Amino acid sequence: MFGEVLRHFREAADLTQEELANKIPCDRSQVARVEAGTRVPQESFAKQCDELLQTGGVLLRLWGRIDWYPEVQHPDWFERRAEMDAKAVALREYQEQVIPGLLQTPDYAHALFSRRITNVEKVEERVRARLSRQQRFLAVNGPLYVAVLDESCLRNVVGGPAVMRDQCAHLLRVGQYANIRLQVAPGDRAELRRPKASMALITLADGECWLYSESLERGHFHDDPAVFARHSQTYDVLRADALSAPESAALIGDFMEGYGDHGQAPARYADMDQEQLQPRRWRQLRRSGAHLDEEQLQPRRRRGLHRSSPRYPRRRPGA
Repeated sequence: MFGEVLRHFREAADLTQEELANKIPCDRSQVARVEAGTRVPQESFAKQCDELLQTGGVLLRLWGRIDWYPEVQHPDWFERRAEMDAKAVALREYQEQVIPGLLQTPDYAHALFSRRITNVEKVEERVRARLSRQQRFLAVNGPLYVAVLDESCLRNVVGGPAVMRDQCAHLLRVGQYANIRLQVAPGDRAELRRPKASMALITLADGECWLYSESLERGHFHDDPAVFARHSQTYDVLRADALSAPESAALIGDFMEGYGDHGQAPARYADMDQEQLQPRRWRQLRRSGAHLDEEQLQPRRRRGLHRSSPRYPRRRPGA
């Protein structure tokens, strides 16, 4: 249904799939797959198409009414966690090496699953299942979701620079949701007390509290109050000592710039707060932890960076 409506407005605007893709911008194949009903569009895609095709908001309203994942199949060992996500009133998460599933873009998830699954249909099935968990948290009045990302999540390249750039931009966008807070634990802060592995602290509507962690192809659940309290304290201390949300956005923005092609961010992410797209004003201040006024938050001179390869943020000794 969404694909047919999108095609109607695109043809009424006398645009080809490639011309619409260039205006968004995205790959032509993405527009083609959305119109064919083989790819679930993100909310931002619907909003951009509404603006470009002057639909009066029809696509965004339609996007919000469609059950995009009526039938998904999670791996047996993960089914219990997915059921908890569907009932949770609060979720606090710490993640190393890879972006949490609730925050992954479709391309990032696809690249991640493709590393260990060769069957294309199986990969698509896993991606749909993963994305189905996101809708509840990315909706208006969604449950509280706090994620602390180890810096390795941003440095570990999944799917190439273009995928990583889009993933960083997605983090900046969803980090502005009222129910979501994202923080980064810098890799060079040895004094940070980090959990020994990625974990999630889940609070359900009935007051039950669960600790969730994973090993290879297996999920582990603990509801022992003492165990939950111990890991909850570790998490809260880490969150207090990690970068603040604005400082984290600055660092994520640095990575987005490093992974991206020059001059594309404002056009591609026009709906994003412009402060998020100018992270360097916090660059030299993100380690201090001090409360700074606006006069202190002035842009710094940009450093010369090689343009022949993806740019990665580098730290200067003693900064």
